[in-house]
Order: sequence, then C-alpha cells, then structure tokens
Amino acid sequence: MPNRINEISETIDHATSRSICDAVGERLRQNLRPDALKPSSHLEHLIDELRRRDDEGLAQN
Repeated sequence: MPNRINEISETIDHATSRSICDAVGERLRQNLRPDALKPSSHLEHLIDELRRRDDEGLAQN
C-alpha cells in the first residue's frame, strides 16, 4: 500500500498548516465541551463506588 504522504505533490506552507490546525482545534473544542461529555451511567456508578470506599477508609483512620 503506497504511503499517501509520498503521493502529495504539493506542500502546505506554515501559515496554512497553522490555520488548519487552529480550525480543527476549534471544532474539537466546540464538539467536545466538558459539559457535552457526560460520563456513562456505569462510569458514574464506579466513581460513586470509589468515593464511598474513600469515605469508608477515611472514617476508619
């Protein structure tokens, strides 16, 4: 399978590359906001269990 990078005959200048990276980063920030990434119910259960165990450990000390 040929390497796709070697098939590209044109190069991208630094300013264009930076612009593309900034645009991708901005799109990721919009789509992956912390409030949009709610943990699954299973993960919430596990976190609650860890908190409960931590609280029990602190109460025993």
